[in-house]
Amino acid sequence: MLILLPPSEGKATAGAGRRLDLARLSLPELNPARERALAALTALCAGPDEEAARAALGLSAGQGAELRRNARLERAATAPAGRIYTGVLYGALDLATLPPTARRLAERSVLVSSGLWGAVRLTDRIPPYRCPISARLPGPGALPAYWRRELGPVVTAAADGGPVLDLRSGAYATTWTPRGELAEQTVTVRVLHERMIDGSLVRSVVSHFNKATKGRLLRDLLTAGVRPGTAGELVTALRDLKYTVLEPAATPGRPRQVDLVVTEL
Repeated sequence: MLILLPPSEGKATAGAGRRLDLARLSLPELNPARERALAALTALCAGPDEEAARAALGLSAGQGAELRRNARLERAATAPAGRIYTGVLYGALDLATLPPTARRLAERSVLVSSGLWGAVRLTDRIPPYRCPISARLPGPGALPAYWRRELGPVVTAAADGGPVLDLRSGAYATTWTPRGELAEQTVTVRVLHERMIDGSLVRSVVSHFNKATKGRLLRDLLTAGVRPGTAGELVTALRDLKYTVLEPAATPGRPRQVDLVVTEL
């Protein structure tokens, strides 16, 4: 099973780890595109027009430190991506406390989308950076379109014909779209909050807190050692883990969307 995650805006410091070495990253086919994106980002952030750089990255006037950090990425210290990303999803997943077998399964199965790197494994050593998928870099341009041109064959090969659990959000989900038979092997997850309002049962789509639910869901799958052979087996595994799963009728040639109903966020 291939598991696709979004990155997090929040990132840990890397400490005194070794410097970035693109040649050591997984998915080496992406390295030429990574090099172009990295060069464009560092040049933008090291340039004289701070206002233009902030605008390109969606930063406020008080976030100049992010630009200075980006300008030094090529010589910055690194740490495994699983430690660098610290957002809500990663807090709920809590990689550091996973049993060893579950952690190894995560390291083999997870790809994290990135506006700067395209996609990385949890073990890939990267520096903390600021480059949202919404950014527009001189040269690469709009990052969703830039990575869409690069990621197709790479992520498809990583899936190796098996099921894909796609937990990405927003524009990150547009950087790779499964096609053909692989689309029908792909499961996307939407989180619905169920509660009583004025005596009526109401279900509503969760935005921010869906990240924590997805992190807990992934932790449960990894801890249980789930290794489904098909999308159907993956959905069955979710139900076996006592999740309330609703599945609309599947559309041939499209990913299978499941709704995960939760009563607590």
